[in-house]
Amino acid sequence: MVLINHDTRCALDVVVDLVNTAPEGTDTDGLTDVDALRGFVERHAISDIGTLGDRDLAAVRTVRSRFAEVFGAAEDAGGTPRAAELLNAMIAAAGTTPRLTDHDGYDWHVHYFAPGASVADHLAADGGMALAFLVVAGERERLRRCEAPDCRHAFVDLSRNRSRRYCDSRTCGNRLHVAAYRARRREAAG
Repeated sequence: MVLINHDTRCALDVVVDLVNTAPEGTDTDGLTDVDALRGFVERHAISDIGTLGDRDLAAVRTVRSRFAEVFGAAEDAGGTPRAAELLNAMIAAAGTTPRLTDHDGYDWHVHYFAPGASVADHLAADGGMALAFLVVAGERERLRRCEAPDCRHAFVDLSRNRSRRYCDSRTCGNRLHVAAYRARRREAAG
């Protein structure tokens, strides 16, 4: 597996959480208003964000749908060109401006967004670059959707052998394993 540094891992976590705020199946939209966006920003300690408004919410929801498209392309056989096209457009539109910084007690790391960038550009630049690193490393297939039929949440499979099938083995994975076990028991008894 390719070595993923701490900053890239954090950016991937933000992308996954953002994609998973979209309504999917029985899930409701996790970004319904500016307060929800503010909570998302605070939960992920996203820095250099000014006052958030409705325009920011709409722009972040657009970025969310672009990231979801990247996950969709990653699931398709031969989807690397489509994923690259989507990421290139997103990164360019965000006005990516790599710079070194050591703010808020964090050691030196790279921000890919310009100072004063909107929250949407911040997410598109940092998240887009994190996903681009996976594509460049030949690891696009690590971008997955949960195999639980009632879930389909996004996740990044960072397991050594790329064998992760569920967004969370304690919930989705366990629920499906228990259901399969019970079905086998019923079949054996019946």
